[in-house]
Amino acid sequence: MNGVTIGQAAAFVGITVKTVRHYHKLGLAEEPERDSSGYRRYGSADLLRLVQIRTLAAAGVPLAETGPLLDADAALFTAKLADVERQLTERIEELTARRDTLHRLADGDRALLPDRAVALLERMADLGFTPDEAAATREGWVLARALVPEGFDDYLTHVEHALLDSRFVALLKRGAEAATWEPDDPRIAELATAAADHFLANPAQLKIVTGLQARTEAATRYQLIAHHGEEQGSAEARLVALVETKLRSASVRIPRPDSP
Repeated sequence: MNGVTIGQAAAFVGITVKTVRHYHKLGLAEEPERDSSGYRRYGSADLLRLVQIRTLAAAGVPLAETGPLLDADAALFTAKLADVERQLTERIEELTARRDTLHRLADGDRALLPDRAVALLERMADLGFTPDEAAATREGWVLARALVPEGFDDYLTHVEHALLDSRFVALLKRGAEAATWEPDDPRIAELATAAADHFLANPAQLKIVTGLQARTEAATRYQLIAHHGEEQGSAEARLVALVETKLRSASVRIPRPDSP
């Protein structure tokens, strides 16, 4: 028997007839001569070539590079394989990063915030903040991270320390409660004074207010972050405005809407 048919060759090697013909078309393997019956017969050398091509392709070697690899001497073959390995490693790292992103997307918080921020949101829940309050905080932090990325890590550090202070936590909860009050409720002014006095007495915590100030368009970025989610004329808007006014009167730099 002088060799096997293309169908047998493909089956022996573990590929399809279409793939064998594709290898021929690319010039990776020569087509054997036809026998007296008009059939192409694949001998052992042909099968070996097909196995080598299939193995390199399965290892991630592009078909365009397979021919030169098979025709190279031992030293060049080793060097080319090392280059292919490097490319595969880079691809694996890229795919791993994409997979990790997908995993983070399964958790809405981790997709947009670093682990430190997520841990703080979980800590807020443990401190008794409601899911809606945590959600509002999350939105503000996502915005802050995008608008002032260079100051966000330090901001989280200040928040971490502040959450250890029961007085600060109480003020935060009182502020969340104030969102349900009427805008002219006299308690708003009292709470604004208490909050401003607390920040002035605790410079480290004051940085939570002053720390997220960008190098460019500082006023615009600050306003977008500090007043995110507020409804004009609401109790929340009035409370924040009063706190800002009191801090400015104490010479604390708080960007104004109309400042550069």
